[in-house]
Amino acid sequence: MDDRNTTDVDEFFAGRDRARQIYERVAEVIMQIGPATTRVSKSQIAFRRKTGFASVWTPDRYLSNTDVPLVLTVLLRRRDTSGRWKEVVEPGDGRFTHHMELREPEDVDQQVAGWLEEAWKLAG
Repeated sequence: MDDRNTTDVDEFFAGRDRARQIYERVAEVIMQIGPATTRVSKSQIAFRRKTGFASVWTPDRYLSNTDVPLVLTVLLRRRDTSGRWKEVVEPGDGRFTHHMELREPEDVDQQVAGWLEEAWKLAG
């Protein structure tokens, strides 16, 4: 994974230690799948190959009264029907954006790793 933006990651998670721990777990799972780069912006950290396949963001930047430290967004070419997704939208034909609330690093389990691997393969 391309972590030349370590300072940017530190700034992104400043004051959000729990979100940073969950992010580290997501990044670890992705590194186990294969190479990817990261892009840090003010609103999210995106994971990419030829195209983006996942991102994380902190909902407290946009919503008040939230106890969710991190949201994982996974891009698939199908609608996954798992009840774990908070929201699934289809921004274009055959492209589905899946959003999952993550509260603990343990939420990034084998099922989530499977979705990340599927998305990673599609982005290659």
